[in-house]
Amino acid sequence: MSRIGFDNDKYIELQSERIRRRIAEFGGKLYLEFGGKLFDDYHASRVLPGFAPDSKMRMLRSFGSQVEIIIVINANDIEKNKRRGDLGISYDDDVLRLTDAFHGAGLYVGSVVITQYAGQPGADRFRRKLSSLGIRCYRHYPIAGYPSDVKNIVCEDGYGRNDYIETTRPLVVVTAPGPGSGKMATCLSQLYHDYHRGIASGYAKFETFPVWNLPLKHPVNLAYEAATADLNDVNMIDPYHLEAYGQTTVNYNRDVEIFPVLNATFEMIQGNSPYKSPTDMGVNMAGFCIVDDEACCEASKLEILRRYYDAQVALKKGGGDTDVVRKLELIMKQAGITSEINPAIGAALLKEKLTGAPAAAMTLPDGRVITGKTSSLLGASAALMLNALKALAGIDKEVDLISPTVIEPITKLKTQNLGHHNPRLHSDEMLVALCVSAVSDPNAALAQKQLEKLRGLNAHFSVIPSAVDEKIYKRLGVNVSCEPVYEVSKLYHK
Repeated sequence: MSRIGFDNDKYIELQSERIRRRIAEFGGKLYLEFGGKLFDDYHASRVLPGFAPDSKMRMLRSFGSQVEIIIVINANDIEKNKRRGDLGISYDDDVLRLTDAFHGAGLYVGSVVITQYAGQPGADRFRRKLSSLGIRCYRHYPIAGYPSDVKNIVCEDGYGRNDYIETTRPLVVVTAPGPGSGKMATCLSQLYHDYHRGIASGYAKFETFPVWNLPLKHPVNLAYEAATADLNDVNMIDPYHLEAYGQTTVNYNRDVEIFPVLNATFEMIQGNSPYKSPTDMGVNMAGFCIVDDEACCEASKLEILRRYYDAQVALKKGGGDTDVVRKLELIMKQAGITSEINPAIGAALLKEKLTGAPAAAMTLPDGRVITGKTSSLLGASAALMLNALKALAGIDKEVDLISPTVIEPITKLKTQNLGHHNPRLHSDEMLVALCVSAVSDPNAALAQKQLEKLRGLNAHFSVIPSAVDEKIYKRLGVNVSCEPVYEVSKLYHK
């Protein structure tokens, strides 16, 4: 994406100031529930071009020693070995990954909380593991009638039964490996215990999406609906904010539905509620940092289209949901999106039609569309990447950057020694061969230097790419979509 639509430096500045002001409003201590991803937020960077994936981490680092982090995990998720769809790792392993990542960024992780704890064996094993690693671990228990039976929740047998989490810093960030972990309940339990200990504290929520001060059907907000289509999240006008202030703001259904209960909980804990609406609870300043709305709209529409193709592929693989596909079709209709907004799609399909074999295409920053075809030496994905690097380097497309004498020994190794049936090079193998060629060929070295320029570009495949090809493209920051079609007709696909 060549156009910048979002001012990242302004965002970090405004966001930090907003949170500091909220801490002061509550007397010096704030439990901040963090929704979405604290780092590697590639959805935000795709729909808000200019947003850095590590923006939130950089913002938190600006608080220095004032911030500590609590990681929350649901005991039932541990027991059923729930896994992150994007990383493929279990939630309990992700707690350790997150802890390492926070420590690596210079942020302090104070503790881990296991919610919904009822003696689950997996949760007990995880507690012992955390203890052996020197990580403090607390337990929060199921509460009958949660979240609607406020009287049963805000009492000694409800929140009062939970372990009190010892914290020492003014900003306590509460995050989790995924949704449904119990972040909000953890924050409210802490408010209950702090109140009975005479400690002034408050609660706020940090969700990047939907962006509350953008229109309901703005493409950025529709892209959020597309990203959460499997969760049945729906953007809606916040009726409580409209009634209290006469101002139209956007929130999502779950926060609007839970607000009356949350409000009653605040009143039970502290005597009154600090908020008049779900929007009041939020601290998100992203909407004030959009500097090119048209660029963000274009990027968001491309994101919605990618989500649609992803849902179709998931359905093809047997793990998708027809309701999700239908919802995405509706979102596309609302935003006026067709496949024509991504020129790479039509180019990939045309190339396949002309060659009779799988093909791929990519749109460069200057609008040129580069294609790649399947050959005896290279798969379509490897050919596309090589052709794109040539184009970005200004190298004629007929120039061979990798000699067949380099490729042929690799193909023989694959088929004769490693037992592969496909002799063609995948993207990772092509890149290794390019690096070898770059030692003696200035053109290959120049092409290799273009790899960083692939970040943010859009590529489309006429068939479902191999896992290794898809992984390489994504690691290089290329936005990938594909047709819901396998290259070969068989029952088992790796």
